[in-house]
Amino acid sequence: QVQLVESGGGLVQPGGSLRLSCAASGRNFSRGAMGWYRQAPGNQRELVARIFSGGTTTYADSVRGRFTISRDSAKNTVYLQMNSLKPEDTAVYYCNILSSWGSAYWGQGTQVTVSS
Repeated sequence: QVQLVESGGGLVQPGGSLRLSCAASGRNFSRGAMGWYRQAPGNQRELVARIFSGGTTTYADSVRGRFTISRDSAKNTVYLQMNSLKPEDTAVYYCNILSSWGSAYWGQGTQVTVSS
């Protein structure tokens, strides 16, 4: 019933930009926390950015100042604007929602590759 559909990944050169989108359906997540995680080969999945219902944001130190998370609660959608991309940003990026009732939901993942 709940579905998170991600889009926007792809191949980009260092210094380039991408914008990821994650559209949720099936439930209203306006009061939940929405975020992005990433996982590179051989690595653990790590938090990239999170935005709470009131608009407060958190970022991993490695992306702060380059990435911006935002949300459109009316559309149940969260975005990740990724600027000044580096090769070390290469990973599969996963959308995540922690609902106000305590359930966690994950998107299918979208590949981001930063390479010359």
